[in-house]
Amino acid sequence: MTKNTTTNHQNNPNSATSEAAATPLNATANFARFGSGMTAHLKAWITALQKANDLLPSNLRFDDVDFEQGANDQGKISLSLIEQLEDLPVFALSVVVQKQALRSSGGSELDKKSDFEAHIAEWAQQNPLWQIIKVVRSTDELQDHSGSDRLTSVLTYRYILMPSDTTIMQPGKKSAAARLLDEGITAHLRQFINTLPITSDLGGDAAIDCHIVSLAKMLRPHRVAVFDMDSTLIEQEVIVELAKHANIGDQVSEITESAMRGEIDFDTSFTERVALLEGLSTHALDDIQQQLTLSAGARTLLATLKSLGYYTVLVSGGFTYFAQRIAQELGIDEVYANELDIEDGAVTGNVQLPIVNGERKALIVEQVAKRMQLPLSQVICVGDGANDLPMMAIADLGVAYHAKPIVRARADAAINATGLEGVLYVLGYAAQDLL
Repeated sequence: MTKNTTTNHQNNPNSATSEAAATPLNATANFARFGSGMTAHLKAWITALQKANDLLPSNLRFDDVDFEQGANDQGKISLSLIEQLEDLPVFALSVVVQKQALRSSGGSELDKKSDFEAHIAEWAQQNPLWQIIKVVRSTDELQDHSGSDRLTSVLTYRYILMPSDTTIMQPGKKSAAARLLDEGITAHLRQFINTLPITSDLGGDAAIDCHIVSLAKMLRPHRVAVFDMDSTLIEQEVIVELAKHANIGDQVSEITESAMRGEIDFDTSFTERVALLEGLSTHALDDIQQQLTLSAGARTLLATLKSLGYYTVLVSGGFTYFAQRIAQELGIDEVYANELDIEDGAVTGNVQLPIVNGERKALIVEQVAKRMQLPLSQVICVGDGANDLPMMAIADLGVAYHAKPIVRARADAAINATGLEGVLYVLGYAAQDLL
């Protein structure tokens, strides 16, 4: 492993991490603390929720929410408030629509936004059992502050959804309600998008994202963000690029397809594919590294998360040779990946254990949270493949990014309409809250 600004954990052979990782981020047992960057974000959602106070349980209190920054530059929100909301069918709805999908409807940008907002209101009128409350500060899209990112031009809308019938406002009703909302709202809005004369590569799934998550997840200040690398932080699958360079693309594809059919497990397929790379030179690895491209929105996402106080981790089933460099480019704090065994300037084809598979990804996330003295409820995970599902399942918020259908179906939210900046929309942020 190349050493630079990172050091190795003796108990974690797949790791390269900064010494700052040991700093605990939770302040007290009774309150979640947040810095100034989160204030406008949380205040917008709480203010909207208070408008429907008469529909909430009487024991739900807002007096333990403090948006005034103290001497330590931290506000606070009661964990008991978040925990109570966790059990109730109270949801945050974030709708993200590509502007390109709306251009043919005519009128100014403001007219287009108002037209689509009316369509959301139309769903509410057709579903009187649900109340929809607009969250203010939701008009602008994110801006590219890096000067080199590629952000999708979108319109964004934020709402709180909750039952207008207090008999539904009970613990245990949440899961069923979430499924109905997801199916109903998503189908309603995608129907609107699909009626537009848009291009064949801009279908309903690609043109609009409807994120419906528990409001508790929106109010809980998360502290750690964990990312997959291949087809998530970067646009390529490194193993595929290595295979192309070594002229073994067909053999690698056969092994991959065998694994997808369930004939061999991930560890076996990984070992067999790496064995085929024997003799590949480090010069070839460097050439491939130069050809890797960051996913659109990656720079904006990581820069914004860092400004909000997030600790960031890259956990990849790929190789540290590439993962460390990507992490350095994005300013990611900690890296876990497979070690590519190299001797005399060439890949040996041997695999160093343990392999970072899906189960190990989840274990790494647990270990990072434990070391930082944080509950998993303050962790979000982002990925695209089946081997990301275990870590996404244990996180408070699992986000699928341009993912396979099985991953989209099991994630808390799925991004299809934007680049990685879409993670910020999932978290309920508006442009005014960000850098």
